[in-house]
Amino acid sequence: MATRRHLANAIRALSMDAVQRANSGHPGAPMGMADMAEVLWNNHLKHNPINPKWADRDRFILSNGHGSMLIYSLLHLSGYDLPMSELRSFRQLHSQCTGHPEYGYAPGIETTTGPLGQGITNGVGFAMAEKLMSDQFNKPGHDIVNHNTYVFMGDGCLMEGVSHEACALAGTWGLGNLIAFWDDNNISIDGHIDGWYTDDTVGRFKAYGWHVISVDGHDSDAINDAIIEAKAVTDCPSLICCKTIIGFGSPNKSASHDCHGAALGEEEVELTRKQLGWDAAPFEIPADVYEGWDARVAGTAKEADWNIKFKDYSVKYPALAAEFTRRVAGELPSNWKRSTDAFIHETNEKAESIASRTASQNTITALASVLPEFLGGSADLTGSNLTSCTQFKHVSGKSPGNYIHYGVREFGMYAIMNGIALHGGLIAFGGTFHIFADYAKSALRMAALMKLPTIAVLTHDSIGQGEDGPTHQPIENTSSMRYIPNMDVWRPADSVEVAVAWIASIERTDGPSSLVLSRQSVAGQKHDVADFDAIRKGGYVLSEASSCSVVDIILIATGSEVSLVMKSKNILANDGINARIVSMPSTNVFDRQDQEYKDSILTSGVKRVAVEAGITDFWRKYIGLEGGVVGIDTFGESAPGGVLMEYFGFTVDNVVKTVKEVLTI
Repeated sequence: MATRRHLANAIRALSMDAVQRANSGHPGAPMGMADMAEVLWNNHLKHNPINPKWADRDRFILSNGHGSMLIYSLLHLSGYDLPMSELRSFRQLHSQCTGHPEYGYAPGIETTTGPLGQGITNGVGFAMAEKLMSDQFNKPGHDIVNHNTYVFMGDGCLMEGVSHEACALAGTWGLGNLIAFWDDNNISIDGHIDGWYTDDTVGRFKAYGWHVISVDGHDSDAINDAIIEAKAVTDCPSLICCKTIIGFGSPNKSASHDCHGAALGEEEVELTRKQLGWDAAPFEIPADVYEGWDARVAGTAKEADWNIKFKDYSVKYPALAAEFTRRVAGELPSNWKRSTDAFIHETNEKAESIASRTASQNTITALASVLPEFLGGSADLTGSNLTSCTQFKHVSGKSPGNYIHYGVREFGMYAIMNGIALHGGLIAFGGTFHIFADYAKSALRMAALMKLPTIAVLTHDSIGQGEDGPTHQPIENTSSMRYIPNMDVWRPADSVEVAVAWIASIERTDGPSSLVLSRQSVAGQKHDVADFDAIRKGGYVLSEASSCSVVDIILIATGSEVSLVMKSKNILANDGINARIVSMPSTNVFDRQDQEYKDSILTSGVKRVAVEAGITDFWRKYIGLEGGVVGIDTFGESAPGGVLMEYFGFTVDNVVKTVKEVLTI
């Protein structure tokens, strides 16, 4: 039987061999963390390589994702469906072993990591989701939700500000199911970190309310004891500080940044093999090492035990068991369509002139009665974002609920929401001012990259928000969000469009959505029933030209500017100009429609004018060089919203003027 060190050396060998073969990668971190990983995966991690999606598995996250060969080695060795051929093709086109771990590429990868700090923040989301799900489903003697989240992270993760945001919250929430390992090797790409990272990490985490343990990261017994101790602490998260040597085993490059982000070199690889006593050829694993790592039998037995527990639970609590199964599968309630259709019709009958953020709160209130998995939140702006409702129970300290006050932590909020979505069983949304989405852009991008169905509620969407001035007035933000691949951005024009946008966002399973909402009132439109499905297509004809056979101009608008173009249509008609009004709440969704539908909305050969309180260049793809845009390409000013709208040209007169200029070209 292979020794613990020999089992760990398999990780070191695979890591340095794969990086060397690719001539690209980071061998030092996995070589340094190999002993930590061996103890955790072989002694503590509850998982089943045969079924990587088992609901009550522990979650493992490699936050310092540049050390990706660590997790690829672990998955291969322990029996996941990740063959050696994939490790040999590390960092090559279409390999499952990508440069950084990518969710959905290889079984057992719980989240995409690489942007440092976001993995540990996702981990907080995983742990929070487990805590909320256990509160909702567990009964005395029936702990069907009972697992831990384990996170490996490095110095870089701790330097990134988002880790501060998330780890402080983890302490406040008392997430005893979260155990993080700090790979304390004192090295980053630029070298020894003493010149730029001298934080008292132990003191910082104790101040957050974490349980902190310090060990030699190459002492397997000490690591094992630390994990046992951490698992016994259930009222707060634990940090295990592991003092390690980066590139452990390399005679000439260990403890140096030389092995951080580059292959060791053929000669050094051979010297390291001798130093470690590893006799196997590159990408060859001895039989006794495979035997020592194989977790398939044990994992299958653990899942079988849980299946027996869940069967007993189902007998005693059949309704809860059915609800748990539905939510883990990501299915919506059976009464979803009936309830949401009724709400849309009711909203249309009212045709209220209210701010779209208020319409959003009305929708949240209606949906909260239908969706027990709804999990709301805001980054300290609940009263402004209007993201809460009477049905929500607020998470307070260590008390569970379904509405989270994240504090002023926009980046942390959206990265935590990513972890919640990855865990499953909950539908997470979070609000902030639209301008502050820039703080969180990387987390929003990661949601799009991983195809996670999170929802960002972004209010105060333009200069129309008024007196706070240009620091708080988004100009370029809506368009920049639209440019994130796989992000659906909705800027609805009235209560009906808000309702449809919310419902479509919740029904979406292959990516995130952002709802861009106004502070100021927007006019309610009376919709035909056919509009309800048309809105779902992202763009539709809200009002056809007076003479349907002759369309002189197509006016495209979003959000609060839709009512402006509707008013302009009447003035244009008086001058003999027939205008079609197109409301385009989501350009992303509209772009996915078939060409026939798009041509029916934006008829070829008809000139167009777009109206949106944002940058103008974005709209050229819809209006062409010969079209016109009523927009804004400068920062705003501080004044009441209505004053600013007029000052910057969002008036009927200016729309009419722009249309006439376009028609004379």
